[in-house]
Amino acid sequence: MRPAARSPENDPVQPRPVYTRTAVALHWLVALLIAAGFTLGATMTDLHMSPRKLKLYSYHKWIGITVLGLVLIRLLWRLTHPAPPDEPMPRWQRIAAHVTHWLLYALMIVTPMVGWLYTSAAGYPVVYLKLWQLPDLVSKNKQLADVLVQVHGLLAWTLLWVVVLHAAAALKHHFFDRDATLRRMLAWQRPAKPGA
Repeated sequence: MRPAARSPENDPVQPRPVYTRTAVALHWLVALLIAAGFTLGATMTDLHMSPRKLKLYSYHKWIGITVLGLVLIRLLWRLTHPAPPDEPMPRWQRIAAHVTHWLLYALMIVTPMVGWLYTSAAGYPVVYLKLWQLPDLVSKNKQLADVLVQVHGLLAWTLLWVVVLHAAAALKHHFFDRDATLRRMLAWQRPAKPGA
C-alpha cells in the first residue's frame, strides 16, 4: 500500500507558500508611510501658519506621492506575481478578505490622488522632494479646493479604518485561528516553488 502523499500543511520540512520578498518589502514600507502620512495630516491642520506648518505640509505631500507610486508598483507586482493560496477559512471570510484587499488598493490610490487634486485647486504646487514640480491636475479653484479637502479627509479616515480592520483580521488569524495568514507577510524567504 502506497503511503499517503504529504501536503505542505502537515509537512514540517516542506516550506509553506509565502509572499515574495518584493511584496513583503512593499507591503510594510507602504504601511509605515501611510501611518506617517496620516499622523502628519491629523496634526498639521491644527497648527498656526508658520514655516514649520508649511514644511509639514510638504512632507505630507511627499509621503502621499510616494505611497501612490509604490502602490502602483505593488499592484503591478501583484498582478504579475499572484499571492499564495488562501489559508483554509469559511467562504464569507475569503470573500471579505479579497474585498478588503482591493478596497485598500483603491483607497491607497484615490486618497493621494484627491490630495494632489486639492493641492492643485488650492494653488499650491507639489514639488516632490524639493526636486521635481509635478503638474497641476486642475486649475486654481477655491470652491473646488474646499470640496476636495473634505473628500481627502474622509478618504484618509476611511483608509485608516480599513487598515485597522485588515490588521485586526490578520491578528485574529494569527492568534485565534493559528494559521499562516500573517506569517506569510512576515516571512523573508524565497517562496516555495509549486510541486517542490
